[in-house]
Amino acid sequence: MDAHDTGSDARRGPDGPDGPDGSAEPSGACTEPSGAAASAGESMPSVGAPAADAGPPRTGVAALSPRYQVGAVLALAVVAAAVCVHLGLTFLHVAPANTLSKQHGSVVDEWIYPEFEQNWKLFAPNPLQQNISVQVRAEVSTADGGVRTTGWYDLSAEDGRAIHGNPLPSHTQQNELRRAWDFFVSTHDSDNRPVGLRGALSETYLRRIAVLRLDRDGAAEPGDAVRRVQYRSRTTVVPPPEWSGEKVSDRPVYRELPWWRVPADEAGGGVA
Repeated sequence: MDAHDTGSDARRGPDGPDGPDGSAEPSGACTEPSGAAASAGESMPSVGAPAADAGPPRTGVAALSPRYQVGAVLALAVVAAAVCVHLGLTFLHVAPANTLSKQHGSVVDEWIYPEFEQNWKLFAPNPLQQNISVQVRAEVSTADGGVRTTGWYDLSAEDGRAIHGNPLPSHTQQNELRRAWDFFVSTHDSDNRPVGLRGALSETYLRRIAVLRLDRDGAAEPGDAVRRVQYRSRTTVVPPPEWSGEKVSDRPVYRELPWWRVPADEAGGGVA
């Protein structure tokens, strides 16, 4: 073996740079990243990753833009103010008479009636101790020129049947007849004579209710016309509980009103 071969074996030996299988090993300078590259890699966040300081997502009003947040706050303030006004006026309505309720009575009544009417009083409950039935009958002119008088129609019983079992009875079914009768009683004396200017108004209101209800009940047959109507009330005392020992009369008391003539434009049930 000459010097050239010896040099060649030295380059290809097991301890040479190419290794025992003749493949070249990667140099250290190529396999290890430089310090600057490593620092750059650590400072660059991965694509799509959320920011480290991002908080939880906003919900509710906080998720709105500032302009809509202002609108939502104003709407809530209006609703809160309306609720406070309603509660305040309702309190003045059911509370005993005081300076505020006397001074602002008209405002309270305009707000309460008819939709928010309350039939009880705060601190002074006064439950009804009587059953009052309002009844009406009519004098009808028939198509052949005759006149007949109908029987008594119990309007209170009709309203009671409409309300019983109805989860959402109408305001008319609950209060129209009762309020109309209370209006009449409060504006007339015991002889059914009007007291003040509102007496005639209460009579007109009751008469129109009678014409509408009689038309609904078919009191006048086709070709007939209602000429006069008459009201009466039937009052009975609510029996006390057995343990009270109180004795009351169970005999009904009637209050009969005079006959009222029905105008021609109302006789056919054409009341607005």
